[in-house]
Amino acid sequence: MDDESLLLAVGRGDHRAFAALMERHGAFALALAMRMTGNPQDAEEVAQEAFLRVWSMAGRWRPGGARFTTWLYRVVVNLCLDRKRRAPMLALDDVAEPADPTPSGLDSCAAGQAHMLVAAALAALPGRQRAAVSLCYFGEVSCQEAADSLEISLSALESLLVRGRRALRTYFARRGLKKTGDVL
Repeated sequence: MDDESLLLAVGRGDHRAFAALMERHGAFALALAMRMTGNPQDAEEVAQEAFLRVWSMAGRWRPGGARFTTWLYRVVVNLCLDRKRRAPMLALDDVAEPADPTPSGLDSCAAGQAHMLVAAALAALPGRQRAAVSLCYFGEVSCQEAADSLEISLSALESLLVRGRRALRTYFARRGLKKTGDVL
């Protein structure tokens, strides 16, 4: 079944259709939220909240409008931006234990460092640039779909991408990386 058919079934209370939508789009929603928030716990909460909204809004879905994925990506981006605006409140007991610093191998260590560098670089971008870069370069979403999700024109999205790439190059250059091929 396509997304719209599944969504209509969810609107009628079909738990299996909801599970199918979550299975189909949950990993991307979580990955997008992780890139946007930089925090696994926040990303999980954002993804859960996004799918809670899918469940509660499914009965009001109007076929023929925006694609489901466009709407879902927009919900995830908005939830992430809202979460970033709030002051973080973590109890001391909720702070994660330090990770084991012992590398399991050179490749995993390099991959982990590259991942952290990219995450830090993305976190340094303004929210809308981070959303555009995350959707287009890490989310395998078309530019038009990303523009629709962000509710901007295609040219505005391209402008965000240009500024985002420039900011990432500057970020990496300040850290001594001239070629980003090994990082990205």
